[in-house]
Amino acid sequence: MNTKKQFIVKLLILSIAIVMVSCGNEEIKAPQHQLMSFNVNSAEKNDVVVYNEYAANIEGEQNIEIRAKVDGFVDEIYIDEGSEVKKGQILFKLSAETLKQQANAAKANIAVAKAQVATAQVDVNKIKPLVEKNIISSVQLLTAQSNLNAAKAQLNAAIASYMNTKENLDYTIIKSPVDGIVGSIPYRVGSLVGRSEAKPLTTVSNISNVYAYFTLNEKQLLQFNRQLNGNSIEAKIKELPAVELILSDGTTYEHKGKIETINGMVNPRTGSISYRAIFPNPSNLLRSGTSGKVKFPSNETEAILVPQKATYELQGKKFVYLVNKENKVESREVTVNQSINNDFIVKNGLIEGETFVVEGLIKLKDGMQINPVSEKLSQSGVAYSKK
Repeated sequence: MNTKKQFIVKLLILSIAIVMVSCGNEEIKAPQHQLMSFNVNSAEKNDVVVYNEYAANIEGEQNIEIRAKVDGFVDEIYIDEGSEVKKGQILFKLSAETLKQQANAAKANIAVAKAQVATAQVDVNKIKPLVEKNIISSVQLLTAQSNLNAAKAQLNAAIASYMNTKENLDYTIIKSPVDGIVGSIPYRVGSLVGRSEAKPLTTVSNISNVYAYFTLNEKQLLQFNRQLNGNSIEAKIKELPAVELILSDGTTYEHKGKIETINGMVNPRTGSISYRAIFPNPSNLLRSGTSGKVKFPSNETEAILVPQKATYELQGKKFVYLVNKENKVESREVTVNQSINNDFIVKNGLIEGETFVVEGLIKLKDGMQINPVSEKLSQSGVAYSKK
């Protein structure tokens, strides 16, 4: 009986040992914890062309206010708001009855003055031979010649008065000085207008070319001047590339423009300086008073680009995860200069050759070991181009 119990105890011990050995083997054979894979990239320096956008006001090449040069009532309006007009085309006609009467009176005064000149000339012609024969005194000839000169002066004054009245009469027919588009017309037929009116009759805008006015701050101006060759403003302007215009609906205007002028003074209140670019407008798509954005290219040399998805923000600062030689990640703050499409230009905090994690940052923490998978940074070439 004791022998049987001993056998049973030994059997139990052997079974327990087998189970323990079996569990130990399973632990040995269990797969080790695998490292998470993350796409990484190496920081590289590239020369890129960056396009900056500046708010712009658009004005016609000529915006001419049409004003009355004489007082009068509006008799006729031959155009409508927004219509196209040609140089010399009649726009308005003012009442002219008073001026017509003044012109007729001035014309009559010319006839009277001419008659007086003729009479004085007859007196001179009659007295002159008598003086030569010493029949009468030469004083009478001098008096006659003086009367003739006075009559001629009166004739010249009458002619000048008539020409002035006739010019005023011509001013009642108001014509367009340029080809262009008619603006608003605040007056209607019957309105009394004149030279003292605050509002013009209308405005004619020559928009065959348009100007886009935009501003740069002092920092941007210094950067701009350093990038261009030339000792004078004119020489620098010649070096400027063509610019584009972004319309209010977000589309890009089909014609490129050229910067023509740079204001010589910085506005002390805003710290900005004004630029003017000119754009062709053959289809009259652009109108005075509209707005847009001037797209201006500038060069960035040795810029380090980082995808925006490779950064995260904490308390207003941007960070990236760097990968060390042991494939462990550590966060580092970076200073971003500006964004280009889906990338940031890193100003400080990242050195060429350092490896950073491209995506999946939410899964990372400092000191975590990863399996880095190299990824070549893609460049779209739309907002910048690699040289």
